[in-house]
Amino acid sequence: MAGIFQAIFIIIHMALNIYWYVIIASAIFSWLYAFNVINSNNQFVNQLGMFFYNATEPALRPIRRFLPNLGGIDISPIILLLIIAFIQLILNNPIEPFIYSLVV
Repeated sequence: MAGIFQAIFIIIHMALNIYWYVIIASAIFSWLYAFNVINSNNQFVNQLGMFFYNATEPALRPIRRFLPNLGGIDISPIILLLIIAFIQLILNNPIEPFIYSLVV
C-alpha cells in the first residue's frame, strides 16, 4: 500500500515539474511573440502558442483576477510558479511521512 502512495506522489511531483517548465516556456514564448522575434504568420508558431495558451490559461486566469493592474506587466506566471513550489514542498516534506505512517 505504501508503494502505491509513493507512486502517486512521484507522479504528482513529475506532473508539477512538467507544468513548471510549460509555464516558463509559455512566458518566454509570449515575450518572443510580443516583440516579433518569431514569425506570427507561421502555422507551427500559432499552434505552439495555442498549446501554451490552453495549457496555462486555466491556471493563470483565477490568479489574474486577484492581482492588481501593474501597467502591462503580468506577474501571474511568477505567482503560479510560487504556488507550485509550495505544493511540491508540502508534498515532499510533511505529508509524505504522515501518509506512510498511516499505511504501515
